[in-house]
Amino acid sequence: MIRERAYPVEPWHVRETRLDMDVIAQSESVFALSNGHIGLRGNLDEGEPHGLPGTYLNSFYELRPLPYAEAGFGFPESGQTIVNVTNGKLIRLMVDDEPLDVRYGEVLGHERILDMRAGTLHRSLHWRSPAGREVRMTSTRLVSFRQRSVAAFRYEVEPADGKPLRLIIQSELVANETLPPQSRDPRVAAVLESPLQAEEELTTPAGGLLIHQTKVSGLRVAAAMDHEVSSPARTSVGSEGYEDWVRTTVACVLEPGQKLQVVKYLTYGWSSRRSLPALRDQVGAALAAAKLDGWDGLVREQREYLDEFWDAADVVVDGDPEVQQAVRFGLFHVLQAGARAERRPISAKGLTGPGYDGHAFWDTEMFVLPVLTYTHPAAVRDALQWRFSTLEQARERARTLNLAGAAFPWRTIEGPESSGYWPAGTAAFHVAAGIADALRRYVLATGDRELEREIGLELLVETARLWRSLGHHDRAGNFHIDGVTGPDEYTAVKNDNIYTNLMAQRNLRAAAEAVMRYRDEAFHLRVTDEEAAAWRDAAAAMHIPYDQELHVHQQVEGFTRLQEWNFEQTPPDRYPMLLHYPYFDLYRKQVIKQADLVLAMHWRGDAFTTEEKLRNFLYYERRTVRDSSLSACTQAVLAAEVGYADLAHSYLREGALLDLHDLNDNTRDGVHMASLAGAWLALVAGFGGLRDHDGTLSFAPSLSSRLNALSFSLQWCGMRLRVDIRSHETTYALHHADPDALIELRHHGKPVRVVCDEPVTVPNPPPRTDLPIPEQAPGRAPLLRLPDNPA
Repeated sequence: MIRERAYPVEPWHVRETRLDMDVIAQSESVFALSNGHIGLRGNLDEGEPHGLPGTYLNSFYELRPLPYAEAGFGFPESGQTIVNVTNGKLIRLMVDDEPLDVRYGEVLGHERILDMRAGTLHRSLHWRSPAGREVRMTSTRLVSFRQRSVAAFRYEVEPADGKPLRLIIQSELVANETLPPQSRDPRVAAVLESPLQAEEELTTPAGGLLIHQTKVSGLRVAAAMDHEVSSPARTSVGSEGYEDWVRTTVACVLEPGQKLQVVKYLTYGWSSRRSLPALRDQVGAALAAAKLDGWDGLVREQREYLDEFWDAADVVVDGDPEVQQAVRFGLFHVLQAGARAERRPISAKGLTGPGYDGHAFWDTEMFVLPVLTYTHPAAVRDALQWRFSTLEQARERARTLNLAGAAFPWRTIEGPESSGYWPAGTAAFHVAAGIADALRRYVLATGDRELEREIGLELLVETARLWRSLGHHDRAGNFHIDGVTGPDEYTAVKNDNIYTNLMAQRNLRAAAEAVMRYRDEAFHLRVTDEEAAAWRDAAAAMHIPYDQELHVHQQVEGFTRLQEWNFEQTPPDRYPMLLHYPYFDLYRKQVIKQADLVLAMHWRGDAFTTEEKLRNFLYYERRTVRDSSLSACTQAVLAAEVGYADLAHSYLREGALLDLHDLNDNTRDGVHMASLAGAWLALVAGFGGLRDHDGTLSFAPSLSSRLNALSFSLQWCGMRLRVDIRSHETTYALHHADPDALIELRHHGKPVRVVCDEPVTVPNPPPRTDLPIPEQAPGRAPLLRLPDNPA
C-alpha cells in the first residue's frame, strides 16, 4: 500500500517526485496510457526495473483451461486471459559503456507527470553512472485518441557534467517478455508464458516490424516502429531483427550543450480474420499517418481531443483538493478505457494491467457506462454494440442452462462465460438487467432511437425472455426469481435478491414498451402480444422481500433472519474475507461484501420511500464490509441522499483515492475502473442528487460540510446542462443548444424549466437534523475519513 501521500495534490496532474521502488508496480498502473484500443503500462523507458511489464490490445487474449476439482454440466471449459503483447515502449540508453539503470549509479533527480489535459506522460531523469558520468534524460509518451493504432514517444538526452559523452540509444520491439510469478490472490490475472508464436520479422533502416500469433486462440498481432533522429552531432542509425525482437540503434558523441532527440512512432494491429499481409499493411499505413502528422501534430491532436472532453465532462470541486485531483484522474482513466474501444469491451481494469484476466464484468454497465452516458456518449454506443455482438453466445449459454432468451456472462472478453466459480458467476444473472438499463439510460440521454431499433429492441426482448423463464409465479400470483446471486457475492444462490428483482422488473417493462414502439421489428423477433403481456404481468407481480417486524427490506428472502456475523471477533487482517473464510460460512450469515440492496436504492430509488431508504441504509450500513472496490461510491450516493453528507464525503474519498493511495493493496494489477467512475457518481449522483428514473432529469443537491461548491456538466439530447451547487442554492444553465431549446427537470421534486443561455437559480432545502447516528461494522468505517481540519 502507498501508506503516505505518494503524489502531490494538483488539479490537473499526477506527479511522482521520486522513484519509490517499493511501489513501482502501483505507479505503473497509475501512469498507464490508453485509448481503449492500445494500453501501455507506465513502465520506465529502459524497461528495468519493473513491477509488471504490460502492453495490451483490447480483446487480444489467449485461451486457458478452467480446472475443476469436480466437473459439472454447463461449467465453462476454458477461460480467456488478456495477453501482454509485443512491447514497443523500450528505449534503452548506454552512457559510454554503462546501461542506464536507476538501481545502479546515483539518481540525482527523477520526476514523472501524468498530464490529464495534454494526455501525456512526461519523465525527467538526472543520473550519474557508476563511472561518474552524468546525463539528463527527458521522455514524453502518448497513446493517440485521434489515431487509435498509434502511440508515440519523444526521447531526449544530453550530457550533464560538462564533458563530451558517447551515447547509444537502443529502441526495441520485444515479444514474449518474461513476467513476474503469479500472485496467490485469485483476483489477479493468470500468467501466460510465451503465448506468441513468431510469424514474420522485418527491419528497415530506422525501424522494423514483428507479427505473431497466439498458440490457442489463433489471434494475430502486428507491431511496427519507426524513428526520427535529430542531433547537431554526427549520428549512426541501424536496425537488426530476430523472431521475437527488433532493435533500432542510434549512436553519437555529444558535446556539452548538445542534445540528441529521438521520436519513436509505434503502431499496432490485430485480428482473428485478417491475413498476415493485411496486418502488415495496416500497421505500415498507421505509421505513415503518424509520421505525416509528426510529433507536434500528434501532441496538438491529443490536446484538442481532451479540450473537447473536459469542456463537456469536467467536475469542479471546491473544498477538497484531493478529491478534485482524484475525480479528474478517474474521468481520465474512464475515458482512456472507452474512447476508442469501438465495439470491444471496457474491462474492469481497462488496459492498465492484467487484473481479473482482462475481463469485463457487470460493473461496466452499472458504474462506467452511466458516467460515459453523460460525458462521452459515443463510447457507450460502442460498448452496447459490443454486448450485442455477443448476443448469440448469450443465447447459447441460456440454452445450456435450460433457459429462454440470453444469459450474458459474468466475466468475459469476447463473449463466452469465463468464470469457473458458478455461484458468483453463472448465478449472477443481474448482468442482463444491467445491460438493459445501460441501453435505456443511453437512449433517454441521447435520443438515439436508431440504435434502440437496430440492436436495443433485441437486447431488451432477449433479456426479458430470460427473466420470464428464470422466474415463476407462485400460487398467490407473486413473481419470484430464485437461486440467484446479486451484487453481494457473500450472499450467493438465494431467492428473490431485491436488486435483481427490481432491475429485472424495469427490464421487463422496458421490453414491453419497446415492443409497442417497434411492432414490425418485434414481429420479426417473434414477440407476440401474449408474450409482452406476460412480461408486464411478471413485472407487476414482482416479489419485493420485506421484514414487517424490523421495517426494512430484505436483501434476499429471509436475509434478516440469518445469523449475524461476529464482527467484534474479526481481526483487521482477516479482510478481505474471501481470502480468509470459507464461502460456506459467508453465504449463511448477515455479512455483505458490497452494497447490494443499497445499490438497488440508487438505481431503483423510485421503488422506495424516503423513510424506507433511511431505515434500509442504517440496517445494511452495519453489515457491509466493503471487501469490493465497488461499494464505497454507492454507499456515498445513498448516504448523501438520506442525509449523511459528511459520511458520504468520507466514502467518496475512499472510492476516489483507492488507486492513488492503493487502499486495497492491488493497484499493481491495474486501476479499478468502476471505482474511478464511482468518484463521479458519488459527486454527481450523491451530492448532486442526479436521478433519471422516469426519463426526466432530477437533482437533489446537498453538500457536505467540507464542500464550498460543486459544479458539473451533463450531455442531454445534444444539449449541455451545467449545474452549479452552493450550500443554499443551485444554478442550472443550458449551453451549446438551439436558442429555443429547453430542459424540464426537477429540483428536490419541484419542476424547473431551463432555456438556453438563461440560468435558473433555485434554493436548496436545509439538511435534516433529526437523523440517528449511523454505525458501521467494527473496524469497517471509511478508510479515508473527512479531515477535521480542511487544509
